[in-house]
Amino acid sequence: MQKTTKTKPRKKHTVQYDKWGYFFIAPFFIIYIIFSFIPLISTFVNSFFENYRIGLTTVGPNYIGFANFIKVFQSDILRYTWNTIFIWIIGFIPQIFISLLLSVWFTNTELHLKCQQFFKTVIYMPNLIMAAAFSMLFFTLFSADGPINILFSNTLKWYPEHIRFFTSAGWTRALIASMNFLMWYGNTTIMLMAGIMGIDNSLFEAARIDGASPFQIFFKITIPMLLPIFVYVLITSLIGGIQMFDVPQILTNGTGNPNRTSMTIIMYLNANLASKNYGMGGAISVLTFIVTAVLGGIVYKFTMAQYTNKEHV
Repeated sequence: MQKTTKTKPRKKHTVQYDKWGYFFIAPFFIIYIIFSFIPLISTFVNSFFENYRIGLTTVGPNYIGFANFIKVFQSDILRYTWNTIFIWIIGFIPQIFISLLLSVWFTNTELHLKCQQFFKTVIYMPNLIMAAAFSMLFFTLFSADGPINILFSNTLKWYPEHIRFFTSAGWTRALIASMNFLMWYGNTTIMLMAGIMGIDNSLFEAARIDGASPFQIFFKITIPMLLPIFVYVLITSLIGGIQMFDVPQILTNGTGNPNRTSMTIIMYLNANLASKNYGMGGAISVLTFIVTAVLGGIVYKFTMAQYTNKEHV
């Protein structure tokens, strides 16, 4: 009798696709850890050390606990914080109103606006201009012998003498806020337009059939449904406002004049980093991080509380 040999069933080679996901997301985490997470940890560590340079002599790093934080509060940090928040507010209020108005106009199907793509491109273009170029443009326009002064004094005869905009705290803050408004209202408009276009159009049609006026539709449908996007815009704008640096830095040549009324938190941080005072710079960065997180959490809680309650009902 011949022996029958049993052949082993061949194993099917299957490709494990679930592991490839980690391969594709690995570059993000590697870059984040190297360029964001490690510097963040080092900033927290440096805030507890004395580490600065005097001439060619380097002092530290020496552990000093919370001494850097005490020095920060003994400085004019509260004044710089108020400058930052105030300039952001006077720039953000017109920004959100103009952006909301434009977004409603561009998404309203009853207006039949012509050349919408052209206007959308125009309002977004200032966002593409570098802040340094924008600041230099405004510095040239509003200088003592600039085009604005020539127009007001020589051409229109509104003022007998040229206005020195950059020696006035009110004018300097207003110019910084105006530049932030012009640079970001286009981006805010696009964001709000995306939010409005995501609202079901049948809601607007039903409201019109029921006889609702455009103001009632705006305040009863558009605003409540747009609240999540609005909160996102508010929080991101707040974070950007606290990190305000490039526009006032270039416009005032890093001095925050007149009399440091336009000095922001990040300008103060940059002044310490420029003098190689890494301990104070770390302490300011940590406090800025905490203030940003607290303010962002407060804004989110109070603005989204009503929206989340309605969703649970």
